[in-house]
Amino acid sequence: MENLLYIAAIIAAVAFLILCISLAMTLFSVKKTLNNVAETLDGLETNLQNMTKETAELLHKTNNLAEDIQVKSEKLNTVVDAVKNVGTSVNGFNQSIQRLTTSVTTEVEKNEEKIAQVVQWSNVFLGVRDKWKERKALERAGYYTYENDTNKPQ
Repeated sequence: MENLLYIAAIIAAVAFLILCISLAMTLFSVKKTLNNVAETLDGLETNLQNMTKETAELLHKTNNLAEDIQVKSEKLNTVVDAVKNVGTSVNGFNQSIQRLTTSVTTEVEKNEEKIAQVVQWSNVFLGVRDKWKERKALERAGYYTYENDTNKPQ
């Protein structure tokens, strides 16, 4: 029986040795996994720092762009106001032209008969002037018209 105890003790020692070896292999595997996780976390930390830095730069650029847009918007408001003023001026000018046209039309309608007389007299005057020019041209060319003896050239 004593032999049996020794055999049981040897089996227990071998089982304990296998258990220790398995536990050691598991612990080495866990250590390797934890090292990989630590390296990955270091890489993530570096990437996170770079992303934080880039985000800060992007935020700074966005703020600058917002300020630039604000300045340009204010300048554009000035241009819009100027265009609005030009539109108001043109509208006023159009109203003035319309009033002037209405006034001229009214006066023409009031003086329509007088204007017709002026046009008739103008036509008569132009006819007389044309006859006069025609007569002068004929006289220069050597043709004379004799209506009475008193108008004879000498």
